[in-house]
Amino acid sequence: MAATPDASPRALKADQMLYWLADFSGSFSFLNVFRYITFRTGGAMATAIIFVFMFGPGLIDFLRARQGKGQPIRADGPQSHLVTKKGTPTMGGLMILLGLIVSTLLWANLTNGYVWVVLLVTLGFGAIGFYDDYLKVTKQTHAGVSGRTRLLIEALIAGLACAAIAWLGRGPMGTTLSFPLLKDLTFNLGVFYILFGAFIITGAANAVNLTDGLDGLAIGPVMTAALSFAAFAYLSGNAVLADYLQIRYVAGTGELAVLCGAVLGAGLGFLWFNAPPASIFMGDTGSLALGGLLGSVAVATKHEVELAIVGGLFVLEAVSVIVQVASFKLTGKRVFRMAPIHHHFEQKGWTEPQIVIRFWIIAIVLALAGLSTLKLR
Repeated sequence: MAATPDASPRALKADQMLYWLADFSGSFSFLNVFRYITFRTGGAMATAIIFVFMFGPGLIDFLRARQGKGQPIRADGPQSHLVTKKGTPTMGGLMILLGLIVSTLLWANLTNGYVWVVLLVTLGFGAIGFYDDYLKVTKQTHAGVSGRTRLLIEALIAGLACAAIAWLGRGPMGTTLSFPLLKDLTFNLGVFYILFGAFIITGAANAVNLTDGLDGLAIGPVMTAALSFAAFAYLSGNAVLADYLQIRYVAGTGELAVLCGAVLGAGLGFLWFNAPPASIFMGDTGSLALGGLLGSVAVATKHEVELAIVGGLFVLEAVSVIVQVASFKLTGKRVFRMAPIHHHFEQKGWTEPQIVIRFWIIAIVLALAGLSTLKLR
């Protein structure tokens, strides 16, 4: 994969933490690498994982001391959780968000509008999740922010983000939906694209939130999806490669690969502490933020449909809840022993590591399927 330099380095010097080092490449040729997205993506990943490793233990101790009993465990959930997960602190998403933000501010091109849109969506959804976690922990109840209020705020943030993305796209291509495998099939949704994009972002956030129910279950597929969308972003933002692959070229979105690299690094660091038995839970703080991030990157790069493939595991989890609720209301019967579907397999006797690893395998296969659509056109 060829590296892609950004626009004028001198124009970016004042607004980008590390990019300005490329100005000295005349004297030190090795500094030229700071102009390349691929190098800075790797740098963001390394910075994020180091940051989380350094500050993660202190944050866990702080949250454990402040939360006391930790995240409340649902009485109507798997009974084993009342024993194995009781007292574990939540809001571990703060660990991911701090690592992600620090590394993105260091390595990304901060004059790029797409970077700021995705960051603001991530922070906005993270703030909603933080408040939800805060209410649950302080009141020791599962009744956090009401579902209707939460969805309304999420939709508002996502709608504003989609309007900004459409504006950054400049013209009809900013509101056009394309499909994998069908290079000539496109639909210009016009103003309805904002509603569609908001649905994608909000849906992704809540699907990841539903997946976060076992130690390490959500963060593995999130990292897999982030890695996939780093590739989508890089290729979509490169005119030559986009033309070769016959995918939509969206100028400027290549920089989102740096942000996705930061997600991968922060996620790996978090997984060290979230691996069974978890020292900390991600909480809504992390799951809503990361889901919103993936959704907004998919909308920005015009790979909304591919998100349903790459993030198919999240879709499966969300659909299992919808089917369970609809079936019970209409017939009084449950399709699954418990929803979301990972709890169904718990009730069937699968151990937690079995479920997590098998679901990771599914996520990897789906990610490969999504990436294969780049060439199958």
